[in-house]
Amino acid sequence: MERFDDIRPYNDQEVRPVLNRLLQDQDLISVLSQHQLPRLNDSLPGVARWLIRLGLKNKTKGVNDIEDFQHIVEPYLTGVIESTASAISFSGLENLDPSKAYTFLSNHRDIAMDPALVNLALHRAKRTTVRIAIGDNLLQKPFVSDIMRLNKSFIVKRSVAGRREKLRAFQELSAYIHDSIDTGHPIWIAQSEGRAKDGNDRTDSAIIKMFHMSRKDSSTTFADSICSMNIVPVSISYELDPCDQAKARELYETEQLGSYQKEQGEDLKSIVAGIEGSKGHIHVAFGQPLTDEYANANEVVAEVDRQIYQEYRLTGINLAAFSRMDRGRLQGLPEIETDELFSTLAPDEKMAEAQAAFDQRLSECPAEYHQHLIMMYAYPVINRLSIR
Repeated sequence: MERFDDIRPYNDQEVRPVLNRLLQDQDLISVLSQHQLPRLNDSLPGVARWLIRLGLKNKTKGVNDIEDFQHIVEPYLTGVIESTASAISFSGLENLDPSKAYTFLSNHRDIAMDPALVNLALHRAKRTTVRIAIGDNLLQKPFVSDIMRLNKSFIVKRSVAGRREKLRAFQELSAYIHDSIDTGHPIWIAQSEGRAKDGNDRTDSAIIKMFHMSRKDSSTTFADSICSMNIVPVSISYELDPCDQAKARELYETEQLGSYQKEQGEDLKSIVAGIEGSKGHIHVAFGQPLTDEYANANEVVAEVDRQIYQEYRLTGINLAAFSRMDRGRLQGLPEIETDELFSTLAPDEKMAEAQAAFDQRLSECPAEYHQHLIMMYAYPVINRLSIR
């Protein structure tokens, strides 16, 4: 495993030294004191930081391996998820062999919550939690990198420059993922780089090609390589997106200005907002393993997208957004009235209540962002209709 030292999660022997380092990390202590003790931090920052460090020391004093660390993290995440969701449901996991390690290829809406929800499903089913792929663009602070690698995250080197360096990084990533699956460690990885801010869940063929990259020079065919990874599409749906206005703003500014410049610390703010914001009904649907003889990446992409679109749990909010969108965007989709839409795609939803709730959501958003917010919630409906 030494060849993966720069991207792999920490192992059990590294946990205690890393925790000791984190207890002395001024950036981490400062962030936690600002977030957990804001008033005390404003008036007596030294006292606030001392209390935070003391609390961390007490919480982690018996932590000596990865499992111990996840036992500390799990109740916090579970509590936050349950307090910010009106309901949480899972489907499909019961159809997967508990003795196999799977590559969970997921749509991506939230930086931290998506893999956390997959882990919650696995934890409740008493199955092994996943190793999580995370981009190095999110690890700008050393303490963030340490915490994520303690929580079984491995690094995707998105920031490397140069064709050779990128190729080498992809080959290393591919080899690491194959090694993980071969040794019984399940993987979570997003279907494309970055969140689907516009709500359109599309698998990037580059991700699929990367899977095979480390085995190109061997006698393994593309089909055999994909089959050996035990790929399972996962469709995660949030009735409400706590970051929807921020995403709409980014989409609007990109459309108007040609680019969007993130503020310093914006990714960390998105992580916190995604964790703590209201989400409505959350559903995590595990699909069927990809076992066919796929000839190329495009065939894999088509099947992953089909399963994610089919298994996405549509809510009244999605349908209300679809009914509000510009009908000029519906080219190629079947004509369908709003009442028929509700009765066929979400028969348990009440149309008037859903439309009122979505109108309230729109009223809280600046008018110039409205079309992007509408499309964000409407795209899952568009995608479902595209496979009917």
